[in-house]
Amino acid sequence: MKRIITLAMLFVFVQLNAQPSLVPQPVLVELQTGYFELSKTNTISFIGSQSEKIAQMLATKLSISTGYQFLTKEGKSGDIRFKLNTKPDEILGNEGYTLLVNSNTVEISANKPSGLFYGMQTLLQLFPAEIESNKTITAEWKIPSVKITDYPRFGWRGIMLDVSRHFFTKEEVKTHIEQLSKYKFNTFHWHLSDDNGWRVEIKSLPKLTEIGAWRVERNGQFSERANPKPGEPATYGGFYTQEDIKEIVAFANERNVTIVPEIDIPGHSMAAIAAYPELCCTKDTSIKVNPGTPFSEWYADGSFKMLIDNTLNPSDEKVYEFLDKVFTEIAALFPNEYIHVGGDECYKGYWANDPGCQALMKKMNINELEDLQTYFMNRVSNILKSKNKKMLGWDADNELTADATVMCWRGFKGAIEAAKLGHNVVMTPSLWAYLDYQQGELTIEPPVYESLRLKKCYELEPVPDGVDSKYILGGQGNLWAENVPTFRYAQYMTYPRAWSLSEVFWSPKESRNWSSFQNKLEAHFQRADIAEVNYSKAIYDPIINISKKNDKLWLEMECEAPRVDIYYTVDCTMPDIFSSKYTNAIELPDGPITLRTIAYRSGKPIGHLITLTREELEKRVRK
Repeated sequence: MKRIITLAMLFVFVQLNAQPSLVPQPVLVELQTGYFELSKTNTISFIGSQSEKIAQMLATKLSISTGYQFLTKEGKSGDIRFKLNTKPDEILGNEGYTLLVNSNTVEISANKPSGLFYGMQTLLQLFPAEIESNKTITAEWKIPSVKITDYPRFGWRGIMLDVSRHFFTKEEVKTHIEQLSKYKFNTFHWHLSDDNGWRVEIKSLPKLTEIGAWRVERNGQFSERANPKPGEPATYGGFYTQEDIKEIVAFANERNVTIVPEIDIPGHSMAAIAAYPELCCTKDTSIKVNPGTPFSEWYADGSFKMLIDNTLNPSDEKVYEFLDKVFTEIAALFPNEYIHVGGDECYKGYWANDPGCQALMKKMNINELEDLQTYFMNRVSNILKSKNKKMLGWDADNELTADATVMCWRGFKGAIEAAKLGHNVVMTPSLWAYLDYQQGELTIEPPVYESLRLKKCYELEPVPDGVDSKYILGGQGNLWAENVPTFRYAQYMTYPRAWSLSEVFWSPKESRNWSSFQNKLEAHFQRADIAEVNYSKAIYDPIINISKKNDKLWLEMECEAPRVDIYYTVDCTMPDIFSSKYTNAIELPDGPITLRTIAYRSGKPIGHLITLTREELEKRVRK
């Protein structure tokens, strides 16, 4: 018994004296001797009403899992103390903090309440994973003595959620914001309108939600679904009332999260046009909110053709009257400085054939349809300015206004060009930051047209070479929801890739380390399991690379997870721990073989079994 107790104490000692698994990685972590143990008699102190809200938030969080009822009190004498600096520490800025833990007290100090909030999130990560439990649980509530100094690299640390393609409830959106804030994201980009649904109540334009928020129900892959039938009821969808919006904005504000709304124009407007068909050039009253049908054709050169008119008419003054009403109400609901207006993937074929558009181009002495979009965006910018808002849009061939902030999704070239023109830039290049892309083995996960592994997310560098960093506000990950029908699946697609992006946007460039992040990751899997947050385990699946030498297939495999062994077979048997163990590149035998492979850890299978025929292996040959 004494030996068991001694081993348990040693285990706790090693845990408390190991480098804590903090995500995102703080600027400076200094481990001290000893630990702080939470008890039911502990108090939480604060000074001032701004600190009180955060102290109460911590008390509520700790009480759920521990069962203790913590007293919060004004003053400096608590066991856990929140302190706003009377003299600002210039190094910390608005969101930085210091966290000092010793055997008797925990002290979080910051210049602003946002810093106290982030210090609290780091404190919670120091506790055992059981702190994330949604019910009372028994655990040793010990944290290591440590001194942490921390502040973000970038001011814009965002995640975008598309609620047009699939609607997520008010409570789900709040839960998403809560989970993101734990990893120090401070911007929630809310994609509220598109071809597949209009999600925000505009009281002066009731048809936007009476008609635009609903579509016929369809199953199956987006872009492969059937068109609405005549008279078929539109029953799938939903929208947020203005009271819902106010509630979510207040909830986010308490967690230092700014909500940036997006109304996607002039393209991507089919839901609005279904409600008000007079807004488009064709004035087609048969247009419906799209349920995921193939309504466009894309070509190898990147150009495309819309089979249904989904674009607002830039020559119609009634369109600008419509937008003024929309943005008047949007501006009143969202107190931040930006409104995102989309601006990308605008098909101009219907403009080319419209007499009103042609007359406007002649009047303005312009020959290019792209210039007509520039005219439109300038009109929209003036509307936003009248509401004291700034324009934010996707990079779209310089069709945004000169003073717009650009969200660069097409790669680094657009960001470099935008910065050279003096635009502020938010970096969200699709190949590094699109969370709707597949994240694991292509034959296992539901099909998406592109793949994005966790490691590549982590390798994103938001400041392109040759660009003055003052123009880079930060970055964000984007979750488009065409193939994300449930909130649990939204979580699955978001995590752990969002955790890697949190470190990209928060931590110093020089302290980011993939091996270190790999080793921290599974501690956060455990926390997510306890909190009942879904996430992908694709890191455990072997990554299969095939090359060809002298007409022979060669196999190379790796895992994003550390400390795993990969076993495989090519003899029509199921692999296990007694099968061949992968160590180096393998020449595969000729013939109609099938590769089967799975990762193991500590003698137990982990991850998915992957099965690939020779035909599938041939398709993966690296050129």
